[in-house]
Amino acid sequence: MGEVIPDKSSEDKPNQAQPVETKAQRVERLKRSKNAWDHFDEIQQFARTGFDSIPPEWLGTYFRSWGVYTQGDGVGVIGGKNGEGKAMPFFMVRIRIPNGLMTSQQVRTIANLAEKYGRGVADITVRQNIQLHWVTIESLPEVLQSLWNVGLTTTGACGDVARNITGCPLAGLDGEEIIDASPLALQIDRELGGNSEFYNLPRKFKISITGCRHWCSYPEINDIGLTATTRRRAGKSEVGFTLRVGGGLSTNPHLAVALDAFIKPEQVIQVVRGVAEIFRASEVLRVSREKARLKFLFLEHGWTADTFLAELQQRIGFSLDPGEREDIPADIHRDHVGVHAQKQPGLVYVGASVLRGRITPQQLNLAADLADRYADGHVRNTVMQNLLIVNVRKESASLVADTLTAAGLPVQASVFARGTISCTGSEFCKLALTETKSFARWLTEELEDRLPAFEEQLKLHITGCPNSCGQHWIADIGIEGKKIKHNGKMVDAYYFCVGGSVGQFAAIARPVGYRCTADTVPDAIERLLEGFNTRREGSENLRQFFGRHSNEELRALLAGTFIGAVDRDVSLGPVPYGVEG
Repeated sequence: MGEVIPDKSSEDKPNQAQPVETKAQRVERLKRSKNAWDHFDEIQQFARTGFDSIPPEWLGTYFRSWGVYTQGDGVGVIGGKNGEGKAMPFFMVRIRIPNGLMTSQQVRTIANLAEKYGRGVADITVRQNIQLHWVTIESLPEVLQSLWNVGLTTTGACGDVARNITGCPLAGLDGEEIIDASPLALQIDRELGGNSEFYNLPRKFKISITGCRHWCSYPEINDIGLTATTRRRAGKSEVGFTLRVGGGLSTNPHLAVALDAFIKPEQVIQVVRGVAEIFRASEVLRVSREKARLKFLFLEHGWTADTFLAELQQRIGFSLDPGEREDIPADIHRDHVGVHAQKQPGLVYVGASVLRGRITPQQLNLAADLADRYADGHVRNTVMQNLLIVNVRKESASLVADTLTAAGLPVQASVFARGTISCTGSEFCKLALTETKSFARWLTEELEDRLPAFEEQLKLHITGCPNSCGQHWIADIGIEGKKIKHNGKMVDAYYFCVGGSVGQFAAIARPVGYRCTADTVPDAIERLLEGFNTRREGSENLRQFFGRHSNEELRALLAGTFIGAVDRDVSLGPVPYGVEG
């Protein structure tokens, strides 16, 4: 993988005679002193003078808000220090794609950049972004300029800013949607993305807005989650949104809190700005990097739905109408894979399963070609790391589906392939304990071979460390990467959490006390699912089955015998600067 260089993301230790500056204080000082978005000229200068000329404050802080961070050496956190692995002279570059909406021209540009500068690697993330890897500082200005030329940007894809705005990838196409919320998603993106008023938030700030009935963008785990609803006024139906705040996962999972408010479409931008301003003004959240998310107002500082709403209304300068009853969705597995009719007569969308989110330049170019030839040139990403070609003429659907499948993007996939999510893992991430991408492919193939008749919808999420970039806390089966000693050497292992869900069944997955080496994970999952097949009552689903059994019983199914619980082993150190998609 090339020569490993020391990670320069931390500044030199201060003089021992001076007060020791905490990590949070250092980051806050650096952010106050410079808005990195105003200094593209410095990035151009680094490109001319090389990686060794980049100062630590850029590597550790300023590049983040540009959607750029240093790439690990392939072994993750092991071998590094202070909770981060060793850095290579290469970058991950995350491309901001609001609501997952792309044109064929944009897809081709991403494919070209992945081929030319990224060693043929592109990853779809759980926030509808696409990430490139192996980008050098010498090529970074050209990568950024190429994206700008087609209306894309990396600005705000990482860092202490408003991250990519997520939404339903079927916005405007779904016959059952309450409202097409994608124009509002794009408006929110224009309001906050790259806006210097919001370049210095306490930490990352995640927003989802959807008009669909299925909440496929997971509003429950966002700092702001807006879901469409309706009410009757003067005999007429009126569309608005319910507002949830303070959701998030990582090492302290917290489902968003619903406020008693009905948000009219014309109020959305003011409300979103108001919540962002509350977050920005929260000095108490700037004290610790580990407790800087909006959710900690609820977890540790005594805020409630009522106090948050009161503060919000004071911020925006007007009162919001009381909330309306919602139809909370039961279907949490809307992965959009397959061929499905749109509300537009004669048109369908074709959803391809992109296993573990890893997609090649050739596959991206193929999707763009199909979108141009058989549709209207539009492609969309999903939060389950899949790819859709939309507005396909019905008579061409089979051809498009067959072509995608032949290229390794199956339109008819197993429940295991459809439900598997994985984070970046130790291949590129300096925080990871385990490799996840290749492991996800192997695990999926193993389960397909062992349980070919299994048809229950399943969310199987793989995360390479406790920080939950793979969202294991909301999975039916969530496995968290560990390192353990086995036969005298350190090997990859996984700890099991089960029963996570959103929607009507919203719950954080339960750590059940079972851990095993990575090579025996298929055995454990096979035993668990076979136990479900033989012991389920009537038509109960996995969530109901898990809810009916104790941790001890589920641990026994996983292990094949009753065994004692194993401690979960939380993070090796303080949670570093978050880099998840």
